[in-house]
Amino acid sequence: MKIEDAIVDFIQYCLFEKGLTDQTVSSYQNDLDVYLSFLQDKNVFLVKDITSDHIKEFLKIRGDSESTSTVAHNLTVIKNFHKYLIKENIVKEDVSLFISRPKLQKRLPRALTVEEVDLLLDITLNTPFDYRNKAMLELMYGAGLRVSELVSLTLNQIDLENGLIRIMGKGRKEREIPIGEYGVYYLKLYLEHRGMLIKNHRTEDALFLNNHGKQITRQGFFKILKQLLLDKGLNPDVSPHTLRHSFATHLLSHGADLRSIQEMLGHSDISTTKIYTHVSDEKVEADYKKYHPREHKGD
Repeated sequence: MKIEDAIVDFIQYCLFEKGLTDQTVSSYQNDLDVYLSFLQDKNVFLVKDITSDHIKEFLKIRGDSESTSTVAHNLTVIKNFHKYLIKENIVKEDVSLFISRPKLQKRLPRALTVEEVDLLLDITLNTPFDYRNKAMLELMYGAGLRVSELVSLTLNQIDLENGLIRIMGKGRKEREIPIGEYGVYYLKLYLEHRGMLIKNHRTEDALFLNNHGKQITRQGFFKILKQLLLDKGLNPDVSPHTLRHSFATHLLSHGADLRSIQEMLGHSDISTTKIYTHVSDEKVEADYKKYHPREHKGD
């Protein structure tokens, strides 16, 4: 079988059978395109002709120009591709099996202090955009969301009565996350002003809208966060992931169970050495309400 044909089949398998996100599948496609180009330069056109030496040489060349994390991702994709070839009986031997991943330095972003979070979230509410920004940041920090999860939220994913949001995370795995009184309060305020962002009587299911009345983008959120950081005199290099990491760190430092935190984050990488263990919804909600610093709004 030709390598390019096998890659097409593998990508379809990832998309429709494994249910990987479009973003993940796109990264797989990019890595495999580079891999294919390398193999073709070596006059290797059939999957049966790929050897472990080819993979090792490819990784060595990649390591000369790319970061260790990029090379590790390349190898992960290649290993998944070759596992697929075995699964589909396209080849009989997994030539990637005994190739080790490069060792990575695990560097999590520095968590903001609770005081820094309070400063960032101290937004004067004048315009509909202020209410939107306040609700977005309260929700991102209060629920530990990925930026992709935040900007893709729709109205029907929010359950304000029960203080829950339903998230479709990586691998299209759905999870429910409790949101505290702060999140509920400022979401309700935002929803009262959201209609002013809708243009031309447009019907829009997206929760957070931009100035064109359409779903806000990742880039739009990054721009808003950057401006707020500058306005508050905080480190402008703080990223949306920093807020997610701060969510987990603050829960953990206040005594929450690590597995409950992993449940709320949805298979987070907060500790890659820990085996993910399912925790009951009641335990997750109880830990959130007991330990998260913005669960109780107060008087």
